[in-house]
Amino acid sequence: MHHARPVRPTGDVPGTPASDDGEATPPARATPGHAALSPAAPGGAIPGGATLGLATLGRIAPELRPAVDPRELRARVVHFGLGAFHRAHQAVYTENAAARSGQPWGIAAVAPRSARVVEALRAQDCLYSVTSLTGTRPSPTATRVAGAVVEALGMRADAGRIDRLFADPEVGVVTLTITEKGYHRRPDTGRLDTAAPEVAADLAVGLGTGRPGAGRPGAGRPGTGLSAGAFADPAAGLSAGAAPGGTAGLRTVVGRVAAGLAVRMRSCGAPITLVSCDNMAANGAALEAVVRDFVDASSWPDRRALLDWMAVSVAFPSTIVDRIVPATTDADRAAVRAGLGVDDGVPVVGEPYRQWVLEDSFAAPRPPWELDGALFVPDVVPYQLTKLRLLNGSHSALAYLGAAAGCTTVADALATDWGERLVRALCAEVAATLPAGGPDPVAYAEDLVERFRNPGIRHLLRQIGSDGSLKIPERWLDALRTLRASTAGTAPADPAATTSTPMLELALAAWANATRPADDGGQLFGTTDPAAPALGACWRGVPDNEEGRGETVRRLLGVLGAADLAEDDALVSGVTARLPGLRAGRIELTDR
Repeated sequence: MHHARPVRPTGDVPGTPASDDGEATPPARATPGHAALSPAAPGGAIPGGATLGLATLGRIAPELRPAVDPRELRARVVHFGLGAFHRAHQAVYTENAAARSGQPWGIAAVAPRSARVVEALRAQDCLYSVTSLTGTRPSPTATRVAGAVVEALGMRADAGRIDRLFADPEVGVVTLTITEKGYHRRPDTGRLDTAAPEVAADLAVGLGTGRPGAGRPGAGRPGTGLSAGAFADPAAGLSAGAAPGGTAGLRTVVGRVAAGLAVRMRSCGAPITLVSCDNMAANGAALEAVVRDFVDASSWPDRRALLDWMAVSVAFPSTIVDRIVPATTDADRAAVRAGLGVDDGVPVVGEPYRQWVLEDSFAAPRPPWELDGALFVPDVVPYQLTKLRLLNGSHSALAYLGAAAGCTTVADALATDWGERLVRALCAEVAATLPAGGPDPVAYAEDLVERFRNPGIRHLLRQIGSDGSLKIPERWLDALRTLRASTAGTAPADPAATTSTPMLELALAAWANATRPADDGGQLFGTTDPAAPALGACWRGVPDNEEGRGETVRRLLGVLGAADLAEDDALVSGVTARLPGLRAGRIELTDR
């Protein structure tokens, strides 16, 4: 049995990676470049309200600087989704891998929409801080500067630079954190929804069959010798006959990645690996399906050749990523200022724990992430289902039950008399659906309780509970189907052979309760969901009695694409029976 090695607090401090036995070990390579930097000011404080950047980096205490001199890195990884999670997870692994291997793996990070984060990172030479939250207030030594991101790009504004990166044979990996919504999958088939307005608009963009200009632009960061506009070249890689806007006109990451692969095939033709880091079952296969569907539906003259090239030159490994990264607060920013002595406009915070499990199926060179504890396995399914059904499933259950009970954060829910019991009971119930070869479910549940209880993590239930129609089918419904199918046809005379699902039914009832429309037209507890109008409509036109509530539950399951579960009378009855108590704010962890 393989066990992914979780990284504890020492793993986030340069020079003290966690070894296999949990003890701190010396770094494989001394941190380069620090001797050339200015010495730290006394006490680490920098007067005058200085801002984080290359100019002030040398005045920060050496142990709080990046694990590698960021000026030694090159953009060899492209990442789509310049949010907090990537900067607290994959970017940390990449930086430590570069430091410990001596290989110059840097990241060109692309923001699909937000110009603010691009501008803020460029203003700081793409440096930012990562803080491990271990209590109510992080200690100064829990904060360090991260330097793996070497370019911050806007997906449309910097389309030309992105084309050149895709055309560069030294770029061997593209990673993504774009959330489930970013894949534009149809809920019934999991394939690309070509009728979605943004996807349809991207499919109308023609890319011709042109080749990008030869050569790679000089290395450099936006804001350090190159103007922000130096990377903007929307026409790069496009033929004269391409539709107006070319790749700069693409709005979806799926379309942008597909176009990037076209640019690569038409230029260097080197293999490349696309790595989904989003919380979806079989995320590699999901990414491959939507990208291939986009190419197939396009009007590109060489789309058949592109699909054939992708079949042999592009890999889509599945992965599991894990680190709780809550929204950064003003208190966090103040703690960073106190710890580093500089202001950081884009700090990120997260729990000490982090994990990355990857299918060992790459088509091109990659960072040696295993040097920082990432685990490469032939099959990620056991780990994937464990995380989806135990961690993510418990998170969603806590979100909806906690909201009903008036809680605000995960830690609030764990502080109740039912929170810890819910996590353990739900994990025990779902454990029977997990394949062999993954983490031990009992030990995993113990870790979850410890992590969820962390008072330094202000993980909002409203955030976790949003987009429930996209999340809970994978987190709960497949487990429900497996458990209920295992007892189909079981003789009722043998109660011991019956598998009950009280925790999943309670969780499903709590979600149903949270879909009730609020007075302002949104969802009851402030969550958001792309299916909110359809979910809200399920409550209308039915009487407020047991029969009406049962009809509502069936309708809600129908919106989730779970018509089979909607026909399960015992399940619907169990969910319906719990709704009155939840509506009154009562959480009852008992069998029905």
